[in-house]
Amino acid sequence: MAAIDLTLRTVPALPRTFARTLALCLAEARPLVLAVSLLRFLSGVALAVPVAAAPDPLTVLRGAAAWVLSVFAVYLFNGVTDVTEDRINGSGRPIARGALDRRAAAAVGAVGAGLAMSATVGLPASMAWIVGGNLVLGYLYSGPPLRLKGSAAGTVAVLCLSGLLSYLGGFVVATAGGTGVPVPPDLKVFAVAAIGWMVLVGVPAKDLSDIEGDAAAGRRTFGVLVGERGARLAMTAASMTLCAALGAAVWRLGLPLLGVLAAMAAGSAGVVAAARRRRAERGRRSLRRPYGVFMGTQYAVHLAAVVCAI
Repeated sequence: MAAIDLTLRTVPALPRTFARTLALCLAEARPLVLAVSLLRFLSGVALAVPVAAAPDPLTVLRGAAAWVLSVFAVYLFNGVTDVTEDRINGSGRPIARGALDRRAAAAVGAVGAGLAMSATVGLPASMAWIVGGNLVLGYLYSGPPLRLKGSAAGTVAVLCLSGLLSYLGGFVVATAGGTGVPVPPDLKVFAVAAIGWMVLVGVPAKDLSDIEGDAAAGRRTFGVLVGERGARLAMTAASMTLCAALGAAVWRLGLPLLGVLAAMAAGSAGVVAAARRRRAERGRRSLRRPYGVFMGTQYAVHLAAVVCAI
């Protein structure tokens, strides 16, 4: 009887344990990254409106859910495979600090991947390929046999393709498949600029705080190859070059992306200022500052794109 009573008392704890695991998985998958992934998808939708019939809100919502769930699964899997580097680098994410079991995270990630593919049912057929492609890229980035995250070239290739898929997904959902519908020049220019920002500024900015752990794990990332000073110089030059190129495209083509240009110009100035701060301030937080500016600029740029389109 005592054993039965003990079992009954533990039952209410199961939902709490499950909810806690989900919350930790969400933290591991980085809510800020999930939010900007949603904004990329919605930017593709908004910038496709000029060549699309009025998008169905429910279809857009389902497409967005499928895309964000795929990103959630990818980042969980990345966290499962990044424990050694994350602990050396002093990461406070749940798996690295031992708060989240790797097997539980992997299981939740697998469920997330399945839900992402299920959400594409009833959407334009190409959405299944887009979401599935993102899941495959995420596995190849972190898992065997390629582990593309171990090299600078592999990281750049995955980020470029994944970024392109996010905007393409929004375009496909907005245009009910996109077949025979021309991609607006606004969307083309914006996608190139945003992906360039993500890769050319985001990669060196993120690598700053991860150089030690990546080197210890044998990864030849951009930061490991060029060092901290090289990464700072690269992000500075890239941010200014991208801003100038976007300005030239907006002026020459007469695109309604002045808000996007203003957001990127402000972000470029912030990146330059953050990159100029040497390691006088020791610690992971000071090394993460350029990445924080990079992420904030991503939000501003994508929000501006949606507002400009509306």
